[in-house]
Amino acid sequence: MSTEQENSDPVDDGDRGIAGEVRGWFAGRLPDDWFTGTPDIQVDREEITVIGALPEPAQDDNATEAGRAAAADGRIRRFREDTRNRRIEIAREAEHKFRRKVSWGASCAGVSDMFTTLSVPVMTRLRQPERRVLDTLVDAGVARSRSDALAWCVRLTGENADAWLSRLREALRQVEEVRAQGPQ
Repeated sequence: MSTEQENSDPVDDGDRGIAGEVRGWFAGRLPDDWFTGTPDIQVDREEITVIGALPEPAQDDNATEAGRAAAADGRIRRFREDTRNRRIEIAREAEHKFRRKVSWGASCAGVSDMFTTLSVPVMTRLRQPERRVLDTLVDAGVARSRSDALAWCVRLTGENADAWLSRLREALRQVEEVRAQGPQ
C-alpha cells in the first residue's frame, strides 16, 4: 500500500473510541497534586498531548504584569524539572499501551509552555492542532487524504474556518453517538 493510500484511510472505529480510554487512563495514572484541574488531553493518530494547569504563584498586590508572567514561567519551569522522571515513566507506559508518542505541556496564569512535541511529516511538519484539522476533513469525507485536506485548507482559509470546523467535529461526534446506539 502506498503512503498516500495509508494516510487517506479514515481512522477506524477502534481509534475513534481511544480518546476516552486515553483520558481515563491518564486520569487514573497522573498524580492528583500535579494540576489544578483535569488536564487537557488531545489524541490523534500519532500523539497524545497532555497540558495541565498549575496553581498560580503567590504574589503581592503590587506585582507588575511582567512580574506575574515571570512568576508563572518560573512555576512552569519548576514543574517541568521536578516532574521530569515521573513524566518520562508515565509517557513510556502510555506509549507502550496506546502506541502513540506522548507530549507534555503546562499552563499557569495565562502563560503556556510545551515541553515536548511531536512533529509528523505530512507534506510538511505539522503539530497536533494542525493535524487534527486535516484528520477532521478526511474523516468527514471532505478530503480523500491529508494532502488533499491541506490543499483544501489553503484554498478556503478564512475568518470563519474555526467555527466551521467546530461544527463539523460536533456533527462527527453526533454521528458516532448514533452509530453507537444502532443495531450491533
